[in-house]
Amino acid sequence: RGCGRGAVWLHTSLQFKMAAFLNKLGYFGIAVAAAGSVVNATLYNVEAGHRAVIFDRFRGILGEVAGEGTHFYIPWVQKPYLFDVRSNPRNIPVITPSKDLQTVNITLRLLYRPRVENLPAIYTQLGQDYDERVLPSIGNEVLKAIVAQFDAGELITQREVVSAACREALNQRAKDFNIILDDISITHLTFGTEFTRAVEYKQVAQQEAERARFLVEQAEQEKLANIIRAEGDSMAGELISQALEEYGNGLIELRKIDASKDIAATLSKSRNVSYLPGNGNMLLGLNSA
Repeated sequence: RGCGRGAVWLHTSLQFKMAAFLNKLGYFGIAVAAAGSVVNATLYNVEAGHRAVIFDRFRGILGEVAGEGTHFYIPWVQKPYLFDVRSNPRNIPVITPSKDLQTVNITLRLLYRPRVENLPAIYTQLGQDYDERVLPSIGNEVLKAIVAQFDAGELITQREVVSAACREALNQRAKDFNIILDDISITHLTFGTEFTRAVEYKQVAQQEAERARFLVEQAEQEKLANIIRAEGDSMAGELISQALEEYGNGLIELRKIDASKDIAATLSKSRNVSYLPGNGNMLLGLNSA
């Protein structure tokens, strides 16, 4: 009986010890989870192609820029703001008059990115939507100023010059806002319906003028050919007259012989032509028969 009580007591003691161990293990797991949650709350990630600026409740925007990777910050006291520093595209459409007061519909395509070292100043002055605040306004301003310096025809024939002028002016304006423009190009350029119609009429008129010029040149060539032909005939007549004066009717007889040869050669090739003797002997032979 004493051995049975000892075994029960030992079993009960082991249960109490196991329960205590499990309680301690549970407390340790809770502590680890709480610590992990606290540590996780103090971390933030900066993805590839991005940068971060930190806002501190006591010091404002910090001057340091956080690069790619995982970083620490103080929860509630600090807050990170992310910026995309890769080149991003943007189209700026503008309708403006040209130097000759023609309506021009032009679209400018930009590849832009912020200046990384000046991200704190960009956030302080403009915010994360700096591109929405800056690019449309400076794009419209520069395009209207540049287009007003060129006629409608020059905008077409000197497109590279217009694009270069826009690039130089926009780069100067973007520097004031700490924005880098990697590429600037004109992707769309059209004019009003009246100008388009006038260009079509001008092309038709030019084609008609070219056709009229061709007809005039053709008539002049025909006239020159007739003059040369008449001069040749006149010279040939003079030569014939000189030959008649020198040799009498011998030239005419020679021409008659040549003509007779040509006629005889032509008639000899015809099947329906019969030759009769010139002295009438064939008819005499028929009468005698």
